[in-house]
This record gives sequence, structure tokens and C-alpha cells, in this order.
Amino acid sequence: IVTSAGFISPPRAVNVSGSAALAPHRRSPGPWCPPWARANGSALPLSAARPDPLPVNPWDVMLCLSGAVIACENALVVAIIFYTPSLRAPTFVLIGSLATADLLAGVGLILNFAVQHVSPSDTVSLVTVGFLVASFAASVSSLLAITVDRYFSLYHALTYFSEKTLQCAHLMLAGTWGVSVCLGLLPVLGWNCLAEPSSCSIVRPLARKHVTLLAAAFLVVFALMLSLYVQICKVVCRHAHQIALQRHFFSPPHLVATKKGVSTLAIILGTFGASWLPFAIYCLVGEREYPPVYTYATLLPATYNSMINPIIYAYRNAEIQRALAVLFCGCFQAGAGYRSRSPSEV
Repeated sequence: IVTSAGFISPPRAVNVSGSAALAPHRRSPGPWCPPWARANGSALPLSAARPDPLPVNPWDVMLCLSGAVIACENALVVAIIFYTPSLRAPTFVLIGSLATADLLAGVGLILNFAVQHVSPSDTVSLVTVGFLVASFAASVSSLLAITVDRYFSLYHALTYFSEKTLQCAHLMLAGTWGVSVCLGLLPVLGWNCLAEPSSCSIVRPLARKHVTLLAAAFLVVFALMLSLYVQICKVVCRHAHQIALQRHFFSPPHLVATKKGVSTLAIILGTFGASWLPFAIYCLVGEREYPPVYTYATLLPATYNSMINPIIYAYRNAEIQRALAVLFCGCFQAGAGYRSRSPSEV
């Protein structure tokens, strides 16, 4: 039967006793109902009245933008070190490794965004996540290598600029990138949670044990860096005290230099810890059932470390500043030679 409102009245249902029982009847919505309440002749539940979710996750957009900034900053550092022959000291080799790792991390963030919203696939997701793991692991490991290099430059200042130091830097780089690539290949080689969703971590498709391993490795690296920088700080203060005893007073320039050195070490450790510690701790205590916003809120600051690294380790360096001047202003002769300072002077 077609009603005046144009809706078909549902048939009556017959029970087992033969008596007719009315099925729930759909009343046609009155003129006061909003448009969304007229679907199928009945009012939709309140939840249906909510606006549609955004087509793109804002957190993913912020991660992609962060990746773009990271890639641009570090690409400039890599280009300067690669095309400047005078920047071949061990410290610049390690800074170049750090910039390369951060550049790859920025590119990985952009690729991960593209994969999620253009061609989502489990296989491609494994590759991009593994690429990000390897890049960020190489970045953190390069920071540790730079710390070791600074430590050696103070304890072996007389022999620091020898060929042996450069060989040690290359060995550290080989170990850094070898371990990082292995960590990145683990998800691709099968250590993932695609076959067993219950074993997933807060970062799908990484397995919980894999994420725990990465977090524990970061805490070990952070502890080593903290210990080395404490030793470096002691050496700096001891050298300043010896200079003061030789000159019978602690001159203001040396006092300022000592304070600047200590504050620089504090900034380096503080930035590194504030960026990565929240995410590392959440990887250890978080569960896959937790809201994704917690993962995003701790992961985004971790990416900022790769954004700050070129400012701390590269753009503050006098030789790199001079190379930038050659590149953009032509203020100096590109082939002019100048002494490369040791990390203890940076």
C-alpha cells in the first residue's frame, strides 16, 4: 500500500497462532524533520548527524610537513659537505652522516604519507616503515658517533688530526649504518604483526618485541651520550681551571667560553632527550589498543630532533657558515684553504 507520503507500508507479520501481529511501522517524517532524518522514511540516530571525518588525518599532514622541512634543511648540509673539499675532517664526515640519515628520514616521512593516502598496501607499508626505522636509527647512532668523536678530540687532542682518527670515524660510520640497516630490514624480513594482529605495537605493522628492542637501544644510546658528555664537561672545566691557575686569575673570556661550552652540551642533551624520550618510553608502556593520538603526540616531537640537528651540529659551525657564504653570497674564494677546527672547539 502506498501512503500519501509516498512510502510503502510494510506487510503484517503472522505469528504461529494464526493471529496477525503488526511489525514496527515506519512513520513518514513530518515537515519539521531535517533532511538527514528523511532517509528511508525514518529518523536516523543522533550519531549519524555528526559530520563526516576529515579525509586526511591532520597528524599525518603535520608529519609530512615536518618531513619536508627536515629534507630541505639536511639536503643543504649534505650538499655543502660533499662539494667543499676542505670539509673532510672526521667531525665533518660524521656530521655528513647525521645529515644524510636525517635527510632520508624526512624523505621517508613524505613517502609514508603518500603511501597511506595514494596506494595503501601492506607490502609497501612494510618497506616505508622499515626505511623510516633504518633512517632514524642511523640518525641516533650518528649522534652517538659525534659524541665519541668529541670525546676523543679532548682526550687525544695532539693526535686527533691524524689519519688514524679518520679511519676510526669511517669504522664508526660502517658500524652505525650496518646496524641501522639491519634494524630496518627486520620488518621486511618477517618480524612484523601482519599475520598476528594481537602482537602489534603502537606503530603498526611493527611487532611489540621489535619496538621494545628499538626503545631499549635508544635508552642505551642516550645513557652512553649522557656519560660521555659528563666526561667532556669535566675536561672542559678542568682545562679552564688549569688556564686560570697559570694566569693567576679566571679571565672573563675564559669564563664566558667555559659557560658557553657547558650550556652547549646541556642544549645538545636536552634537545635530544626531550625529542626522543617521550616516544621511547611510550613504546615500552603503550599498548596497541591505546588511542592513536598518543602515538602521534609522542612521535611528532621525535621528528623535530632531525629538524634541529642541522642547526646544532652544522649551521653553528664556522667552516660550514663560510661554505654557506661561498654558496649564496660569493663572499670568499671557494678554493681558499682554512684550518678545520676540532669538535672540542665547535
